[in-house]
Amino acid sequence: MPATLSTVSYVGATILFILSLGGLSNPETSRRGNLYGMIGMTIAVLATVFGPQVTSAGYAWIVGAMLVGAVSGIYASRIVRMTQMPELVALMHSLVGLAAVLIGFANYIDPAATATFQGPEKTIHELEIYIGVLIGAVTFSGSVIAFGKLSGKISGKPVLLPARHWINLAGLLAVIYFGGVFINTHSIADGMTPLVVMTVISLLFGIHMVMAIGGADMPVVISMLNSYSGWAAAATGFMLNNDLLIVTGALVGSSGAILSYIMCRAMNRNFISVIAGGFGTEGGAPAAKGAQPAGEVSPITAAETAELLRGSKNVIIVPGYGMAVAQAQHAVYEITKYLRDKGVNVRFGIHPVAGRMPGHMNVLLAEAKVPYDIVQEMDELNGDFPDTDVSMVIGANDIVNPSAQEDPNSPIAGMPVLEVWKAKTSIVMKRSMASGYAGVDNPLFYKDNNRMLFGDAKKMLDEVFVALKAA
Repeated sequence: MPATLSTVSYVGATILFILSLGGLSNPETSRRGNLYGMIGMTIAVLATVFGPQVTSAGYAWIVGAMLVGAVSGIYASRIVRMTQMPELVALMHSLVGLAAVLIGFANYIDPAATATFQGPEKTIHELEIYIGVLIGAVTFSGSVIAFGKLSGKISGKPVLLPARHWINLAGLLAVIYFGGVFINTHSIADGMTPLVVMTVISLLFGIHMVMAIGGADMPVVISMLNSYSGWAAAATGFMLNNDLLIVTGALVGSSGAILSYIMCRAMNRNFISVIAGGFGTEGGAPAAKGAQPAGEVSPITAAETAELLRGSKNVIIVPGYGMAVAQAQHAVYEITKYLRDKGVNVRFGIHPVAGRMPGHMNVLLAEAKVPYDIVQEMDELNGDFPDTDVSMVIGANDIVNPSAQEDPNSPIAGMPVLEVWKAKTSIVMKRSMASGYAGVDNPLFYKDNNRMLFGDAKKMLDEVFVALKAA
């Protein structure tokens, strides 16, 4: 493929990637956005494989690698459940970081890749390699730890080392120092030592950074690592002199940074404070601070729940991670469809950090074919709860916790939440009285107008649906 045709293909792929991001901003256009992204990636891969920089001798290796990747991707898509999507995303981010590290080392030790650079160009190229490996190493190790936390293999409790900020500062100074040593070396052999030392420090920093973040801040971590993976890809593009990789990495990095900012706003958190160590504790543990809720809970049966829903005009359903674990989204859809057919105004309230990753609940509801127009953001319907007959919370906890507004000493004080307790009756579906992922107790359970429907979400919703139809 001529260089000019390769360049034109890259421009076309870039346009498709931008259209993809635009399409993904709205549920109704998300399918089209995904299609644009797939077409753009296909063009990008083909333009790279058949571009002037790849010789015929390398085709066998490229085809082999693509087959391994395709088989792995197809296998993962078939066995990974929707509840496991957050950890899968974290794992994918780790692969991007690992790729950046390996490409950086390969580019540095390849004489052909550096022979053409002299003077300032050589310094700039080595700086690109150093920064690319740095970002990639942090992304790789941080994403692996995030995967462990999200999958339950590592405790969600933040690990806060003594003098951890001084440790981070010492690591940063060491990275800067070895960066100077690396740029001023005169041979590949001399430069490998500072590059390896920096890589080890970066890997340890990525581990320390995510280990210090509590379970409640994991949605921010996912979007943050998404941003890191984008910048790692952009740095790789500079190393390889690949314009498309630079642009694509910048798109991913900037969109991930914006998403992280949105997540932090939704949690009343400062991005720097999240990185320094989150407020989350082990799921199910008592809150370390704040007023302890008191009172008695009022249980409710599936039949009584059906009776309340049947007599309602306005219903708001708030899904959470418990719905995902129970795979109850299809049962939710059946109830929603039945109630809407009977003239009940049913809507869904989605908190920006519901679940374990941004958009987790939206994906589950879309999978169950819940109409997009009744799935609304927290800010769109928070003012409608006083006029709501029943607010139904399915497996959510922290995002409906009134202590965020009522208890200034609560670890989640100031966090915007869905005000479900302002409805005439709120029903919370949970397996037990355990606190949520943030480890903060919820006084909602003890309010006079709240009812607790205990049990597996799917099983209890099936019973509610049967009771609705029986009447």
